[in-house]
Amino acid sequence: MQVEILASGKVGCFFTHCGWNSTIEALSLGIPMVAFPQWTDQPPNAKLVEDVWRAGVRVTVEEDGMARGEELERCLREVMEGESGREMKRSVEKWRELAVLAVSEGGSSDQSLDEFVARVKSVSS
Repeated sequence: MQVEILASGKVGCFFTHCGWNSTIEALSLGIPMVAFPQWTDQPPNAKLVEDVWRAGVRVTVEEDGMARGEELERCLREVMEGESGREMKRSVEKWRELAVLAVSEGGSSDQSLDEFVARVKSVSS
């Protein structure tokens, strides 16, 4: 259901915990993110979203681990409005295009899958 909602064209921003699947879904669909990681893989994924891919912002939490309403509003405005928001949208669009190329025939994911299948076949022969 999440993918269908993100792909609907009606989502301008995704407020996410930054689990790997959610992060990749949003990135590959060109949706900027507000990252609110909690544990395990989520903090490094949020770092990728904000610092590497420039695809969103990370919520700053207080010492008690809670995010204040003002901080959530700041993050949403940063992603949805102004030049910063436009830059993030351009960035996620670039990543979306790269994802489409990767899974297209002859793309890097397509080639990797073909190589994997060939290796499995050679081992099982």
